[in-house]
Formats: sequence, structure tokens, C-alpha cells
Amino acid sequence: MDLRDKQKSTWFEKFDQHRYLYSYLFIAAYLLINNSINASSVWMEHNRSSDVQIQIWEPYVWEYSSALSTLILLPVIFQFFRRLPLRFAHLGRQLFIHFLITICFSAAHVGLMVMFREWIYFLEGGNYDFSPWLREFWYEYRKDAWGYVFWLLLYQVMQSLYARLKGEASLVNNQEEPVSAEADTISAPSPAAAPDFLLVKKLDKEFLVKVDEIEWLESAGNYVNLHKQGRIYPLRGTLNDTTSRLNDKGFSRIHRSFAVNLAAIDNIQYQPSGDGKITLKSGNTLNLSRRYKDELKEKLRLT
Repeated sequence: MDLRDKQKSTWFEKFDQHRYLYSYLFIAAYLLINNSINASSVWMEHNRSSDVQIQIWEPYVWEYSSALSTLILLPVIFQFFRRLPLRFAHLGRQLFIHFLITICFSAAHVGLMVMFREWIYFLEGGNYDFSPWLREFWYEYRKDAWGYVFWLLLYQVMQSLYARLKGEASLVNNQEEPVSAEADTISAPSPAAAPDFLLVKKLDKEFLVKVDEIEWLESAGNYVNLHKQGRIYPLRGTLNDTTSRLNDKGFSRIHRSFAVNLAAIDNIQYQPSGDGKITLKSGNTLNLSRRYKDELKEKLRLT
């Protein structure tokens, strides 16, 4: 196994144990920096006039109270995101639901923010006036709605990145585990006939992937990526089971992480170590493990 892959897997495992804490700390640091810049900008704007009507601590109270309110509400918002992931289907309904949530989010954010400000101004012997309410709420809602969109998109991107890293780490861990001779051998073909098509769900759509057009299979955690004409279709299952199902269709295991359609092979190069490289007609290259070399040769001979 590549040392870099092992280090990457170890790093991810440590992160995964405390991912919520790390994510929250990252968001807190971002809000602290962003709102500190905003507060200093507000103070500088007011200082351009000879008649300064606010004290230096006030814009920091405004910005930090907003940041603290956001931090309190984000776990709830992320729960909504988890329950209402973005989908291509029923787009209008989704937009309407998220619109309603932005109103609730803004109302809660403004309520907490004003409460913190009133409390701090009271301690300082002053009074914080958030009026007229309707105008001020509209002013805050515009920013809150845009912020909601930002958090929604950030959540989707981070979830996608997390799923990808988790799949890669799972693949590396599977490669680390010792495999017995029985586990390395390909299971006997299922009595059922090999399917001509595989049904794959991707991006809220179902695709019928023609088996004969699949060039190679790649293990990816709990999924098998079907590579076809430059596109990837994730099929839930293990590489061993999928290869066994497609055994009669000319697929052969060539590596712990790969299986190939024999009809897609252009040439094979062998190395002194016994491993090799398989070049496909599409130009892609795959690693050939010496563990599967003899089996591949036998299948090519019988083809």
C-alpha cells in the first residue's frame, strides 16, 4: 500500500471521530474573523464623520451578537439540511419549504441577536433600540436569507466531500486487511443468468446501464463504480459479488480494487515483479495484480 494513502486514511479516521467538533470550531473561527472585519469597517465608516455617535465597542457587540446567534441556530439548520437534502425532483416544493425556513431562521436569529444586544446595553447603562421593527427585520432578513443559502450550499459541498473521503478511506482500509486464499478466489457464478442491464440510481434518477458497455469496475467502499464511456455509475454492493454476477459477461477480477471487461482490453504489460498494467481501448490504464494474473490469462485463453 502507498504510504501517502495510509497517512491520508489515518488522518481521516482521526478527523471522523470528532468531525462535528472540528466543523463547529471551523465555522466559529470563520464567523469571528468575518464579523470582526465587519465591525471594524462599521467603526471606520462612522469615524469618517467628525460627529461620531457610537462608541468603539458597539459595532463589535452588533456583529458578535449576530455571530453568536448564528452559532446557536446552525445545528438546528443543519438538521433541516440533513432531512431535506437538495434534489432535482419537486424543485418548486423544495424552494417553497426553504423559503419558509429562511423566515423562521431570520426571526429566530433577530430575536436572539436583539436579546443579546439589549442585555449588553443594559449592563452598560444604555438602551438598544431595534425599531421600527418591520423595516429593521426586512433589513436583517435579506442578509439572513443570503446567509442561509451560503450555509445550505456549504453543507452540501462538505457532505459530498466527506462521503468521498470516507469511501477512499474505507477502500484503503479494505486493502490493508489480510485476505485468505478462499476470500481471494472468485465466487462461483450464480445459477441465475447474468443480467444484460444493471439498474443504478444516480442524482435522483435511475439509469439502465448496459453491461456489455461497462469497461471496468472499481471498488469504492460500500459501492462499485461502473465505468462506461467516461461516466461513472455507483452501484451498491461489493466488487466480489458484482464480478461474480457478471462472470458470464466476460468480466474478470484483476486487482483487489478492480475488475475489467475482457472485451475492453487493448494490451497488457507485465513487470518483473509479476504485476502489470492493462491498457483499455478507451486509453485508461488499470493495475494488474500478480495474484489475479494467471486467472486473467486463463479467461483470455478461453475467450
